[in-house]
Amino acid sequence: MFYRKVITELRNWAATDHRKPLILRGARQVGKTTAVEMFSKDFGQYVYLNLEKYEDANIFNRNLATEELIEAIYFFKNISGSEGRTLLFIDEIQNSPQAMAQMRYFYESAKDIYVISAGSLLKRVMEPDKPAFPVGRVQYLFMYPLTFEEFLAATGEEKAAAYYHQIPSPEFARPKLIKLFHKYTLVGGMPEIVERHTQKADLVSLSEVYEGLLTSFQEDVGKYARNAAMAHVINHAIASAPLEAGKRVKFSGFGSSSYKSREMGEALRTLESAMIVYLLYPSTATEPPIRPDLRKSPRLQFLDTGLINYVAGLQEFFFKTTDLHAFYQGLLAEHIVGQELLAADLKTSRKPTFWVREKKQSNAEVDFIVQSGRYIFPVEVKAGKTGTLRSLHQFVERSNHPFTIRLWAGPLERIEAFTPTGKPYTLLNLPYFLAGKIQDYIAWLME
Repeated sequence: MFYRKVITELRNWAATDHRKPLILRGARQVGKTTAVEMFSKDFGQYVYLNLEKYEDANIFNRNLATEELIEAIYFFKNISGSEGRTLLFIDEIQNSPQAMAQMRYFYESAKDIYVISAGSLLKRVMEPDKPAFPVGRVQYLFMYPLTFEEFLAATGEEKAAAYYHQIPSPEFARPKLIKLFHKYTLVGGMPEIVERHTQKADLVSLSEVYEGLLTSFQEDVGKYARNAAMAHVINHAIASAPLEAGKRVKFSGFGSSSYKSREMGEALRTLESAMIVYLLYPSTATEPPIRPDLRKSPRLQFLDTGLINYVAGLQEFFFKTTDLHAFYQGLLAEHIVGQELLAADLKTSRKPTFWVREKKQSNAEVDFIVQSGRYIFPVEVKAGKTGTLRSLHQFVERSNHPFTIRLWAGPLERIEAFTPTGKPYTLLNLPYFLAGKIQDYIAWLME
């Protein structure tokens, strides 16, 4: 068990006066159950129900009133119910509409019990028009694979973590932090992989774990699919997604298939509801709010960059480069930045966005845009010189402020520069291991 940022958020939730039952969302195997078990040490009693088990799900099938239900849970779990604060964790709650409906009554009638529910397929039963869903009576947190910050803690790199958090991060720490970030990008952030890596660092021993994770996603297809035909489409989407990650995709023919846009779109959106993939849509906004344009083709973000490396056979190349942007067409550098940006906010399901300007003979695309206060900041993931930032310059020409960010393998520095038309702007060069701290560095830049 190693530190996860979500535990801090769980403690904040528990300390809130107007606390509601919490729904913890995340893909299978990202560590939801382990995080709640660690959090449970703060309580006098911990009750765990897994609704994939008949005996646990059957407790809710009796349609008991809330007080009787709590008594029944204590009885079947052989718990006294009188040993201080009680944390009730209902795992895989999507298997029981009765349990979903009961979340409403926990909020209304059992406020002295701290209730968390989780499930990898929750989005399928979370639509507001579902009769069982307790609209307005629950809160949410989101979990992802380990971030770089969490990876440093898990691998015992406390000193490196301290320099990672120091703003500005000192230049003397950059070479080691870059090296550690490459290792993180290589291994990925799936907890079982990271745990095995800390015990035995060779990649060969990790292959069976990567394969097991991918197989578990495939085995879940029966739960995702509405019929046998769609199961085949989803299986193809799972197999192809790691190889298409980081690219803008079209649904029709996805992964060199003969599947049509409608069925492949349904398959990818189903996987997105399970948080295995994310469809990142572009925006044309240069001022808040950022509105993704769902009519344009999305960029595909996969669950974990380490899994991409395994499927694509890229792992051996990590030992031959000092710059992630230097191989695999720069897609891995952009993908791991997307993974860090996605996991930076655990309270919302907001996805990263990129910027496009699609005009005849004048297309432009900025890797990411980040909103902070009244500004939208363009973020490029690049290895080249300042003069090669053509798309970023187009954004600057249309922006209401002069601040831009480049993530690269070079040093942290602030540069005053000009677009080709002579408009001045400020370029903040950040080592890409600081992608997860972009909001902190925006605040630092604006000071």
